[in-house]
Amino acid sequence: MKAITGIGIAFAFGILMVAVIMEGGSPASFINIPAFLIVVGGTMGALMASTSMHGVKLLPKLAITAIKGAEYEARGTVKQMVTLAEKARRDGLLALEDDLGEIEDEYTKKGIQLVVDGADSDLVRAVLQSEIDGMAQRHKHGSHLFAMAGGFAPTLGILGTVMSLVHVLENLANPASLGHSIAGAFLATLYGVGSANLVFLPIGNKLKELSAQEANYREMILEAVLSIQAGDNPRMLAEKLETFLAPEERKEEEPKPGAAPAAPEAAPQPA
Repeated sequence: MKAITGIGIAFAFGILMVAVIMEGGSPASFINIPAFLIVVGGTMGALMASTSMHGVKLLPKLAITAIKGAEYEARGTVKQMVTLAEKARRDGLLALEDDLGEIEDEYTKKGIQLVVDGADSDLVRAVLQSEIDGMAQRHKHGSHLFAMAGGFAPTLGILGTVMSLVHVLENLANPASLGHSIAGAFLATLYGVGSANLVFLPIGNKLKELSAQEANYREMILEAVLSIQAGDNPRMLAEKLETFLAPEERKEEEPKPGAAPAAPEAAPQPA
């Protein structure tokens, strides 16, 4: 499920609110604007001091990417690469130039273009592997931003609690307000720990997982391009590429007894 991260975060917050209500509390009692500003504003400031402004600007986009998720048509890509391998063996590598316009994935297109241009296999591998390494480094930076935020937020929450308790101790002459003030003071810690464990760290972990999935997908394409260039048997190529797929993706769904055979479909293009 693509949006499982967003669903998981919403579910966690929902369970917490249900628990509060079951205990006889009110969700409105957990709203404290000063504590929120200390945790969120302090965390953003610490991030700015730890990285570049460009990195901070990327946070909303990265969060949306993690929450929406991503899926790769790996099975369709295997079919597409096998089709290209069949054409290359039949008509030659130069014939693949006609298919470049139909390839939507830029990484795949670059690999096939290198093959058509006559680059040797070492150069093709070096170029495509550099793309994977660069992608992994960019993704690592994005997930690291959320990991840092997950480390800063609890500390800022404790800092906010200490600041509020100092204010409480300054007003001991008014015992009637102590309970409300102390409760408000601990909300900063709640915000810090909650945001770290329910938002920042889960998003950072999801970005790591998405990066690993994309790297595996690109590695599959790299092997396919090199096999096409080497003139490998298309059937052997399909067997090789299926090792990159999850077990449930490797075999087509078998038709039910008595069902009419499905019409052959064109190989889908990768997203």
